[in-house]
Amino acid sequence: MNSRKSSPVRPFLPYGKQSIDDSDIAAVAETLRGDFLTTGPKVGEFEQAFAHQVGAAEAVACANGTAALHLAAMALGLGPGDTVLAPSMSFMASANGPHYTGARIEFMDCDPNAGLVTVDDLREALQRAGGKAKAAVIVHLNGETCDMTALRAETQARGMFLIEDACHALATRYGHSGEPVGNAMAQVGACAHSDMACFSLHPVKTLTTGEGGVVTTNDPKVAARLRRLRAHGIERDAGQFENREMAFAPDGSANPWYHELGQLGFNYRLTDIACALGLSQLRRLEEFAARRRELKAIYDRLFDGFQPKVRAVATRQDCDPCRHLYPVLIDFEGLGTDRATVMRALHGEGIGTQVHYIPVHRQPYYRRLSPDLELPGADAYYRRALSLPFYVGMSDDDPKRVVEALRRVLPGA
Repeated sequence: MNSRKSSPVRPFLPYGKQSIDDSDIAAVAETLRGDFLTTGPKVGEFEQAFAHQVGAAEAVACANGTAALHLAAMALGLGPGDTVLAPSMSFMASANGPHYTGARIEFMDCDPNAGLVTVDDLREALQRAGGKAKAAVIVHLNGETCDMTALRAETQARGMFLIEDACHALATRYGHSGEPVGNAMAQVGACAHSDMACFSLHPVKTLTTGEGGVVTTNDPKVAARLRRLRAHGIERDAGQFENREMAFAPDGSANPWYHELGQLGFNYRLTDIACALGLSQLRRLEEFAARRRELKAIYDRLFDGFQPKVRAVATRQDCDPCRHLYPVLIDFEGLGTDRATVMRALHGEGIGTQVHYIPVHRQPYYRRLSPDLELPGADAYYRRALSLPFYVGMSDDDPKRVVEALRRVLPGA
């Protein structure tokens, strides 16, 4: 009989994971016992709470982050004949959202070591677009911010709208270009340097509603347009009715059943069930953000001096990020290996990883539209990027476990 005790099986560490506790479950259960499951009072409550959290005048909830980007583009009146600048180093929704309107996409390159669009990248894309674009979408990749003061100044000077794809950056704050983090900081989502900001509430994000999205803005007219567009384009404001003979009774009062389709929209609504979960999660947001900052600090210390061919993505000195992802940049070729081999080996060690992202200009659909486009910064970032496990349920020891496993599977590390 073998008397040796077997080693405990350590849990698999995925690259991302939601945090759901009893308070979240209770909030959803309470709504399930109520009168509204689809669009009810929880939607408005969640929108008000979210707007207050990020410091925006208005927040409009919708079905997902992609819907948020599409709604933002529609609310700005983008369409055929317009050009929109979009990041290649992002999830494809950053480009797809405005492209759904019929607008043409011109891709922007990025800093090869941060994945973030710079002012020079925007100018170069604008030159390729013939010097004219109606809007630009930038992404706060991983939860790190672009240089928003510089990008806003550039787009305003050219009469362009600026949309933040903030799906990675809830609870991230930033200051003035190039200045160290200080007291005068803007919250991502407050739209201090943009027309709108779009968020995803997918389970791997900082806050989740299961699936969901939010658009924030400081313009009440834009918010009203967003709410109309997310509900098929239906108008219920009697002051906006066009068919007055059908809309109004002989005494001049609006018929109580009446509504109009004044503009084609979509069914992009979010449910009361989802918003009940979102409200509960918002109450935990400070806890989530603090834990993500702690985990980032642990990883940063472990990678300090790790290996010259392996580097963590750095943080701008004017940014206080709440990270959605923790990517490292690995010179796989220089280490005599390849990414797929490393990912499989880490999986065998119980470590899940992912790649964020394949440059969108390399996707077959967009390649057919711009077959000769070369963006060396995005390609260089992609070749080296590997996202490591990063979520609030990780223990302080889990990053050490990840980094030790990385040492074992990387040749020469």
